[in-house]
Amino acid sequence: MKNQKKNPVRIVWLLIGFLSMGIGAVGVVLPVLPTTPFLLLASFCLAKGSARFHRWFTGTNLYKKHLESFVENRTMTLKTKFSLLIPASCMLILAFLAMQNVYGRAFIIFLILFKYVYFFTRIRTVPAGQNRIPEVEG
Repeated sequence: MKNQKKNPVRIVWLLIGFLSMGIGAVGVVLPVLPTTPFLLLASFCLAKGSARFHRWFTGTNLYKKHLESFVENRTMTLKTKFSLLIPASCMLILAFLAMQNVYGRAFIIFLILFKYVYFFTRIRTVPAGQNRIPEVEG
């Protein structure tokens, strides 16, 4: 237990976790920054760094509003999906325009298409304000 407290890697995980959480919190206000990936990274890093900080983070409103439904049910609202996809697509389009290599451009097109196919076929879309998958009676 004493070695765990003095582990420098643990401190690095915590620093990355809190930095990611801060960027994710700013992303709530600024549409340029995607919130969900930074909060996922924060959750992962805080879990690696400290069980106590991870419990604290999963109890915050930031986590509950933006990440809980995805972590528990692999669901997102349409707004959340587009808030992730559009900024990432814009960055990939900029890379596409800057790149002269045909194979690199083809790979970027593949990435853009793959992102959209993945988000709309593997992650369920739920109405805004709904945190759970609707129950099917039968």
